[in-house]
Order: sequence, then C-alpha cells, then structure tokens
Amino acid sequence: MEEPDFMQGIMTNEIEQIRHRLKQLEEEIAETLRRLPAHSVKPPVMIDLLELEDERDLLLKRLKELA
Repeated sequence: MEEPDFMQGIMTNEIEQIRHRLKQLEEEIAETLRRLPAHSVKPPVMIDLLELEDERDLLLKRLKELA
C-alpha cells in the first residue's frame, strides 16, 4: 500500500520541478525574444531561442505524460 503513495510522491515532485523549470524557461524565452533585433537576427541568439523552445516542448510533453 505504501508503494503507490511513494510513487505518487515522486510523480508530484517531478511535476513540481517541471512546472518550476517551465516558468524559468518562459522567462528566458521572453528575455531572448527581447534581444532579437527587428532586422538582421544574430544566429547565436536564434540558436539560444530554439534550444529554449525545444526544452520547453520536451517538458510540456513530459508533463502531459505524468498528468
């Protein structure tokens, strides 16, 4: 009987960690978008943005799996 409670606790902790990281990522994405110039987008900034968005997408997928 304790095993399901233990597993539920692990899942709850993982969900909380994912939500916390998602909040951080949204802030980082917003900051990166502010750094994007209207013209002549710099490749390193675009790479940063794409990496942040990829991580966010993976975490959202994981969150759906846990829900």
